[in-house]
Amino acid sequence: MRKTLQGTVVSDKMSQTVVVLVKRYVKHPKYGKFISRSKRYKAHDPKGLFHEGDTVQIRSCRPLSKDKHFEVIYA
Repeated sequence: MRKTLQGTVVSDKMSQTVVVLVKRYVKHPKYGKFISRSKRYKAHDPKGLFHEGDTVQIRSCRPLSKDKHFEVIYA
């Protein structure tokens, strides 16, 4: 099973890598209020097709570098 996430590209300044911001809503365990959480993932984009502001889907893959474990899905 590969993890698939959807987010927005916030940086495309590296070669073959984009930074994707993934936002999600989580219910607080005690108070029940929904809280917005976000995390930035580095994803492999070998052709350099995606730029800042694009909405993309990423999926997990083998480690490509120290902190790059996702690849952009071309769909």
